[in-house]
Order: sequence, then structure tokens, then C-alpha cells
Amino acid sequence: MTDKSKQKNKDEASTEDVEIVEEAPETDPLKEAQEQAAKYLDMARRIQADFDNYRKRTQRENEEFRKYASAGIVTDLLNIVDDLDRALEHAKEDDDLAVGIKGVRTNLMKILESNGLQEIPADGKFDPNYHEALCTVDGDEDDQIAEVFQKGYTLNGKVIRFTKVKVTKKTA
Repeated sequence: MTDKSKQKNKDEASTEDVEIVEEAPETDPLKEAQEQAAKYLDMARRIQADFDNYRKRTQRENEEFRKYASAGIVTDLLNIVDDLDRALEHAKEDDDLAVGIKGVRTNLMKILESNGLQEIPADGKFDPNYHEALCTVDGDEDDQIAEVFQKGYTLNGKVIRFTKVKVTKKTA
């Protein structure tokens, strides 16, 4: 073979042997860093939102706890109010002892009411959400309160003691 043909074969072989290699796209370190920063910022915002929700929830729970934490002592004090009411039923109006008992009861109720206590009204129609029916009597209308055995109370809108009542039942 001549030098020219050797060169030609060599050139052909070299073009055949050469593979076309696609270059991998070069990664831009700035773009990667920006994506990573955006990812971390999103994660930080989510964590901050979770913490804010946790803080608000615990604050609501603490307020709710404080609102009803005194329910036990208030219920116990209501027994004393009942005792004072019974004493007043049997006392004479102009008696000094009756006047003193009324004063003590009034002061005690003012303190309890300033802490969220309210008496449940026991006149009119029976409401099972606030009243407990102990017995029934014949009457002109159904579900009317005929007699109150024990007063009921709410503390900050929540029933802590139901009013115990006698309810009418319409006679046929």
C-alpha cells in the first residue's frame, strides 16, 4: 500500500473509531445553591408556622384550663350557698341573724358571680340541657317546671350543676 492509501485508511478508521460523546450538562453551582436555599427557606417557614400553631393552641388550652380550674371549689361553695338559703327559709325576716346570713350569702354570690358563676333560670319550660327532672306531676301543659328542688348554675357558660326540678305532664 502506498502512503496515500495508508493515510486514507487511517483517516477513515479514525473517524469510525471516534464515538460521539454527549457532554453532560454542566451544573451551575449558583443555581444549585439557590435551589437549596429556597428549599431551606420553605422548610424554615413551615417549622415557624408549626411553632406558631403550637403556641396558639397551648395558649388557648391554658386559657380554657384557667377558666374552669375553679369549678371544683365553686361547686363546693354552692353547697354552702344552699345551706344559707335553707337557713334563710326558716329564719324570721327582721331577725338580726337572718340579716347577717343574707349579707354573707350576698357577698359570697358577688364573689362567685365575678368569677363567672351564673344561676340557671328555672321558670318556664323544661330544658334538658340545663335542668334535671326528678319527677313529674299532672299539669295543664307538657314540660313546664312545677317546682325547683335545687338551683343550678353555669360557670363561664358551662353547666357545673343542673337545676333539679319537678316537671308537669299534660293530663289526658
